[in-house]
Amino acid sequence: MSSILIAVAVLTAIALVFGILLGFASQKFKVEGNPIVDQAEALLPQTQCGQCGYPGCRPYAQAIANGDKINKCPPGGTATMEKLAELMGIDPQPLDEAVADNTKKVAYIREDECIGCTKCIQACPVDAILGAGKLMHTVITKDCTGCDLCVEPCPVDCIDMVEVKTDLSNWDWKLTHQPIQVLSAQQYEDKRC
Repeated sequence: MSSILIAVAVLTAIALVFGILLGFASQKFKVEGNPIVDQAEALLPQTQCGQCGYPGCRPYAQAIANGDKINKCPPGGTATMEKLAELMGIDPQPLDEAVADNTKKVAYIREDECIGCTKCIQACPVDAILGAGKLMHTVITKDCTGCDLCVEPCPVDCIDMVEVKTDLSNWDWKLTHQPIQVLSAQQYEDKRC
């Protein structure tokens, strides 16, 4: 009988030690939130513009982690969508027509009409507007995501969204991956004749 009590006591002690170790490990190595949400949010442009249909980048990242489409972010464009596709392990998709008209636009301030109220600066989520109080403001076009959040707060309506003309610096190569056939000199000659 005493050997059974010793065995029970030993097993209880072992269970207690492992329970304490598991409790410590669960607190020490605890992961806050969903790491996929954090990774998706880090890929998004952080403009908080709402063009995706969500009130900001974090809610959209949560929706992506829950299975929503990855192609609803016009400021992020194709590059962001491709990174999200890689993260989620799915095929890239063209930008959603409902949220993007495929025309990149940036804000343009008609400087002669600007009164320097700074309301556009406060509304810009990416700090693409430069200026000071009671002085003229301007837009740093390479930083502007085209989110359109600066237009409404302007009291004198001097901000327009203008289309960005395509040039070599912003052209999107819509290439498909196709195998390239490599020919030897003899195969080339044979094909030519």
